[in-house]
Amino acid sequence: MAEKKTFEKTMTELENVVTELENGQLELDRALSLFEKGVKLSRDCQKILDQAEQKVTKLLKTEDGEVAEETF
Repeated sequence: MAEKKTFEKTMTELENVVTELENGQLELDRALSLFEKGVKLSRDCQKILDQAEQKVTKLLKTEDGEVAEETF
């Protein structure tokens, strides 16, 4: 079974892709491949953040089902 990537690992991988793309010394095929990988990693990061937000919202719900805003 594949290990579930953490937000931090995914973000680090995305940062590495961006750094390589910013270098500008890539062939077009490699640049496009990295861009596609970067888009996927960005979506993965957003998905992880969305899931975390849902968990926090669930934890902050009051007994009557309302969401109570709290400052962290």
